[in-house]
Amino acid sequence: MKGETSWSFDSFLEVDDEGDKDNSPVISVDLILPDDLLERILAHLPIASIFRAGCVCKRWYEIVNSRRFLWNVSPVPSQKPWYFMFTSSDESIGYAYDPVLRKWYGIELPYMIKTSRWFIASSCGLVCFMDKDSRSEVYVCNLITKCCFRLIELPGLRFCDYSALSISVDRVSANYTVTVVKSRQVPENYVQWDLSIHVYDSMTMTWMTTMTEMLTGWRSGDESVICNGVLYFLIYSTGPVQENRHGLVSYDLSTRSPVCNVSTHGFISVPCSLTCGRLMNLKGALVMVGGIGKQDRQDIITGIRIWVLENTKEWREVGRMPHRFFQGFGELDEVFASSGTDDLIYIQSYGAPALLVFDLIKNQWRWSQKCPVSKRFPLQLFSGFCFEPRLEIAP
Repeated sequence: MKGETSWSFDSFLEVDDEGDKDNSPVISVDLILPDDLLERILAHLPIASIFRAGCVCKRWYEIVNSRRFLWNVSPVPSQKPWYFMFTSSDESIGYAYDPVLRKWYGIELPYMIKTSRWFIASSCGLVCFMDKDSRSEVYVCNLITKCCFRLIELPGLRFCDYSALSISVDRVSANYTVTVVKSRQVPENYVQWDLSIHVYDSMTMTWMTTMTEMLTGWRSGDESVICNGVLYFLIYSTGPVQENRHGLVSYDLSTRSPVCNVSTHGFISVPCSLTCGRLMNLKGALVMVGGIGKQDRQDIITGIRIWVLENTKEWREVGRMPHRFFQGFGELDEVFASSGTDDLIYIQSYGAPALLVFDLIKNQWRWSQKCPVSKRFPLQLFSGFCFEPRLEIAP
């Protein structure tokens, strides 16, 4: 199968000096390989192949389910991120796309995540979920092992207008940080918004409200990401017409000290007029996928581009969706779903299950294999998120 590493454990035949087959009995490689060597071989397989290997025999099943096997998996380079696609419904079932084997797998969310209607963020094998109702119930899960942990209740505004969720996992220690940016409109005041930033530390297992501020003319939204200890989140203009209705704010989590005016102190201009922006961390670099808006009608999308933030203030364009792919979505609105990690970026229209993959290193665009889910009615919506499939990391 294309993209799959193939290992043959059928037999080992000795060859004599003339190249003829020896008449000695056939010996299975499985019998002569010690457990530690077999573990190292299996650890380098794609995740899906590891699961299939566990079905070969009792010995392999015990190996891939052992704690020692997880230690061998840990130093293995990152797996290519999968993309989990679901319909915006009360169902907790979706399909995950494996870009290595180019296959879709049916995956059910952990039992406590009863619906797909959650705020979702991911990092290094862990996926964070926050409910969209009270916005105070937060879980951190490994979707492959189904291991799940509920964080203590989120402080601050129990009900707010907008929330942005992020998670960052330390690959060495496996400790993680979760951030939530909340925004609520001041009653009877269209241009003023209460903003607060809440940070969870897995080492202390506590939340800390690190900043509260009043924004004038701007509000936060649902886009944020953590890169190298810095929290980035998009803000949106609510006042008089701006040249660009989006802006980016950076907030250093290491200091966790309030600033007098976050919208000016950490403000970063966006590269052009956008219909929407999607933020992601690709190997420590802040990447933004943006819908290009018409200069006179910023709510009309004319294309999609990708930028990397350099020197904390400058944007460098690294990708531009070819028109044939842009047309291929068919029902692409001014907003769309997009997420990425490692070197891959996924882009999906809310109106269709088509999934586009951009390889940042190869500068290559391609469609994924067709998703098994189909559109059953005209207004059905689709969304998704990417995550790194790993076995050894737990919340």
